[in-house]
Amino acid sequence: MTAGQHDLWVFGYGSLMWRPGFVYEEARHARLTGYRRCFCIYSVHHRGTFERPGLVLGLDRGGACEGIAYRVAAARAGETTRYLRGREQINGVYREMHAPVQLIEGPRREVLALTFIVERAHPNYAGQLPLAVQARLIHGARGKSGNNLDYLVSTLRHLADLGMRERELERLLALIGPHAARLPACKTGSAHAAAMVSVARLRPWERRGKLPRGDRRFLHRLRVDG
Repeated sequence: MTAGQHDLWVFGYGSLMWRPGFVYEEARHARLTGYRRCFCIYSVHHRGTFERPGLVLGLDRGGACEGIAYRVAAARAGETTRYLRGREQINGVYREMHAPVQLIEGPRREVLALTFIVERAHPNYAGQLPLAVQARLIHGARGKSGNNLDYLVSTLRHLADLGMRERELERLLALIGPHAARLPACKTGSAHAAAMVSVARLRPWERRGKLPRGDRRFLHRLRVDG
């Protein structure tokens, strides 16, 4: 498929569900099989810093993931792909691929969609951390794109809009505290979440392991065929 000849489908499973950042013609509830959504990436840019990393979602091997498939007009396919690469490929922790996704809202059919899976060999790949560790990281992290807690809350709220529940993410939010479960989804950041993060950052925090300030070794292999 060559950009400019056909419409482009993009599969969003995290922040792309509520903040796509590109123009699209339609958005459909969709399922990707073979990968699952999980907090498996240390964030030192968008939702954390090198000094105090957060966690963001990635698509890791195994299971299935439901999200939103966006159809982008062929005329905008090139600029949309460039935008997504600039947004997602900060240090090569994601790999670009085109994968078959099932549209499960309206007429059912399969489309090939651009998405980003986690690069397991990257130093910022966190793997499957215990939920208590995930909660501690998310509770006290903030980065260029805002508080890590807002990222978790917005993900859960938008999954609910799709009629989905992800119990592991719900348990993660409950571990952060009862007030967190009542936070509203907010594109620009919740004042209540900001207050909770500020309090969490007053507590002693100890880094476990080391994260690189930047690792560009993976930028030569950003794409994998699906």
